[in-house]
Amino acid sequence: MNTQSDEVNLDDPECVPELPDWIPDRGVQLRKAGVQFDAVRIDGDEGRDLADRLARMTGGDPGPVLEVASGRRCVYFLVAAGSTAHHPWPDGVTRLTSGPDRETFIPIPALDDRTWPFSWRYPPTGPDRLVHTLLLRTALHSGE
Repeated sequence: MNTQSDEVNLDDPECVPELPDWIPDRGVQLRKAGVQFDAVRIDGDEGRDLADRLARMTGGDPGPVLEVASGRRCVYFLVAAGSTAHHPWPDGVTRLTSGPDRETFIPIPALDDRTWPFSWRYPPTGPDRLVHTLLLRTALHSGE
């Protein structure tokens, strides 16, 4: 009898995927853009629709995308540090980066804690997995 399985047992600590070290254990912490990642912010339903479009394009794993449930209802797409420079971005898109004359901080919620109004729309799935900037730009311009 074959007892091997390709399924991941999340109750087994050895099978749980490794997560990035920039995710806090509890609450929400600010992370400086340009260190582990930059972010692209899009407000409101447009950001949520884009996140879901990107998820469809990637088989459900677009990379880490977080959302805010209050105010502008922002959606943050975490991308590789420095990857948003030298590309035109449409109105309504805010690039969150740091440079010589500015520092930008991005709120990062824990995975399993009370972090309202911040939450993961698509949580990180690995230590080096981020939203692919070119794919994000393609999804943004495709408008399905």
